[in-house]
Amino acid sequence: MVSPPHEAMHRIFQHDPGLFSRVSRFLGLDIPKPIGATALPTDLTEASPVERRVDTLLRFETAEQGPFLLAVEAQGKKDADKPASWAYYVSYLWTKYRLPTALLVVCQDYATAKWAQQPVTSGPAQLPTLTLRPLVVGPHNMPVITEPDEARADLILASLAAITHAAEPVVNAILKALSTALRDAPEDIADPIVEFTAHGLGDRPAKHLWRNLVAMDLSFYKSYISEEIRDEGRAQASAEALLIVLEQRGLTVSDDVRGRITACDDPEVLRHWLARAVTAPTAEAVFEAE
Repeated sequence: MVSPPHEAMHRIFQHDPGLFSRVSRFLGLDIPKPIGATALPTDLTEASPVERRVDTLLRFETAEQGPFLLAVEAQGKKDADKPASWAYYVSYLWTKYRLPTALLVVCQDYATAKWAQQPVTSGPAQLPTLTLRPLVVGPHNMPVITEPDEARADLILASLAAITHAAEPVVNAILKALSTALRDAPEDIADPIVEFTAHGLGDRPAKHLWRNLVAMDLSFYKSYISEEIRDEGRAQASAEALLIVLEQRGLTVSDDVRGRITACDDPEVLRHWLARAVTAPTAEAVFEAE
C-alpha cells in the first residue's frame, strides 16, 4: 500500500513543476528555468503483463536546451531491486519520447539518500554499458527554512523542506515558519500545501505539531485534511481541559480513565464528558450511560 509520505514526496512536483528548477540549485546544477511544463502519463507498461509505473513524470520545455523529461521517484528505504527498475524507466522513456530523460529520487533520511545516489551499472565492472546516476534530494541537501519570510518567498519549497526533514529535530522550526507564512496566503494556495505537508510527515511525531499549528493559525481553511487537523487539535484541547477539571476537583484519575480520555478523538464526546466532569462524584462517573 502506498503511504501518504510517498505520495507527497513526488506529487508536490506535479503540483508545481517549476519546483524542480528551484531545487536544482541545491544540487549544484545549472538547469534552465522551464518556460512550460506538462505532467505526462506515469504508466510505463509494455505489451508484456509486467506493470511498471513511475511515481511522477514531467515534460519540461526550456528556451536554451529544448524539452526534456523528469521522472520523480519517492523512496522511503533501501531497496536492492529499485536501481534496475529506475534504469528501465529512464531507458523506456528515452526510447518512447526520444527526449533526454533525468531521474530525481526524493528521500526522507540520510541512509536512503546516500544509497540512492550511488552510481549503478548494468554490466560487469569492465563493461558498465549503462550507468544510472540519479539526482537525489533529501535531508542532506534540502534547505532548512526556519524564517517565515523565507518560507513566504517559496511556500512549495518550504513544504518540501519540511517533508524531506520530517524525521529531523529541525522540522519543528520549519513547520512553525511555514504555518506563519501561510497565514497571509490565499486559501486556494494554502490548502494543497497544508495537505502535502500533512501527508509528507506521515506518522512521525512532527505531524502533531503541524496539526496543532494549522488548527491555531489556519482555522479558516476547509479542505478535508485541514478539517481533520483541526478536529484532532480540538479533541486534544478538550481532553486536556477534561483532565484539568477532574484533577482540580480533587478526583482520582486512574490510568484507565486517563487513557480512555486521551484516546478519544471525537470532540463532541469529549465535550459531553467535560460537562459531566463538573458535577460527577468520581472520575469514572463521567462515562456513565455511555
